[in-house]
Amino acid sequence: MPQDGATRRAVIGGGLASAFLPRTPAVARTGSEPIAIRRGISLWPWFSLTREYPAPRTDFGWPAFQEQRPIPTRSDLSRLARAGFDFVRLPVDPGPFLAFDGRQRAALFADLHAAIAAILAEGLTLVLNLHANSATHHYNPGNLYGDTRAPLLPAYRALVAELARDLTRYSLERVSFEPVNEPPQDCTAASWTLVQTDLLAAARVAAPRLTLVATGACGSMIRGLTALDPAPLRLYGPLLYTFHFYEPYLFTHQGAPWMREPVYRALNGVPWPASAGRLDATLAAVRARMARDDETPQPDKADAYRLTESKLAEYFAARPDRGFVDRYLGQVRDWSVRNAIPPGQVLMGEFGALVSDHRYVAANAADRARYIGDVRRSAEAFGFPWAFWNLFDGMGIMDDTSRELDPDLLGALGLRVPVSGLRP
Repeated sequence: MPQDGATRRAVIGGGLASAFLPRTPAVARTGSEPIAIRRGISLWPWFSLTREYPAPRTDFGWPAFQEQRPIPTRSDLSRLARAGFDFVRLPVDPGPFLAFDGRQRAALFADLHAAIAAILAEGLTLVLNLHANSATHHYNPGNLYGDTRAPLLPAYRALVAELARDLTRYSLERVSFEPVNEPPQDCTAASWTLVQTDLLAAARVAAPRLTLVATGACGSMIRGLTALDPAPLRLYGPLLYTFHFYEPYLFTHQGAPWMREPVYRALNGVPWPASAGRLDATLAAVRARMARDDETPQPDKADAYRLTESKLAEYFAARPDRGFVDRYLGQVRDWSVRNAIPPGQVLMGEFGALVSDHRYVAANAADRARYIGDVRRSAEAFGFPWAFWNLFDGMGIMDDTSRELDPDLLGALGLRVPVSGLRP
């Protein structure tokens, strides 16, 4: 979930011929099972936050990734493993890998393989995720895989095949590959089926037994997964299927500055569950925050407040709680049953909530922990493995300065505070 202002995180929540795609050689299904995973965490922005030059340039500065971004150390990875995580999801921005060549591209791959080696050395399994950023003006999801005729799709397909092939150097019981993060197509778009099939086929030719990860359209939301017909994808097994869960966004994204919809930016004090707070108290917190905003014109603030007031009234009337989460994830369970997909092969690949800190005014820490606990317990009750978003940032579990893990969030995730005696 890159902080890219994606409008798919809204307040309320034509077919194309396959001839547009170059044909990839047919692949016989291996019949092997995908890797087994249970509890994971995303490691954004280790290979994200690029130094992209502004348009009209389409290249990057060197080094390609921002040098001040937080990245995990071997000690951090060791503590994650001892806390009880058994896998990590590693988002990788494809832009630099597509833009550079020669020694610089070789250096990018060397850094990536060093990271993979460090992850595996700590006993963690890997889900490698190509994770394009919508805020990027050239190497973005639309240009890469937004349509069968996306201008960068051929180059992206080649990178997918190359990374899949590279991963075969590791134990295939410990690595898997997720070729796309949050595809932007509409939930039922035929073009996404064509694009995804093409990418999975390219990866399968390059890596016959590697576990691949498929997803639905519309940002990998549940509606995208339940609209997905897995029948044409089964040829490319072993497969996991993934979805992301951030419902209700009024809670999880309150105060998020990257959201385009104005209702989110002034939100704060939204409780979880809704019964733990009151509408009047939350609206008072919103008004107080708006009053401190000296940049937004007053008419815009008035419009934003009216929308916020309406949506919060709906939120408190609906009284979302653990049952709300169960009903949402129950849709995924029903989809998996209809399609004879074991629940252990359906990955909740992202979930989390923004918490108040020095940069954001967002969810109360106790409310956030209750929400995380409810979502985690619901996923586990349905048998779904999960990956928490994120290690660092406003949704993170680790302070990027002290490197301390949040004990309340660990508890909410059913994990333990790791003991001392870490490797340096």
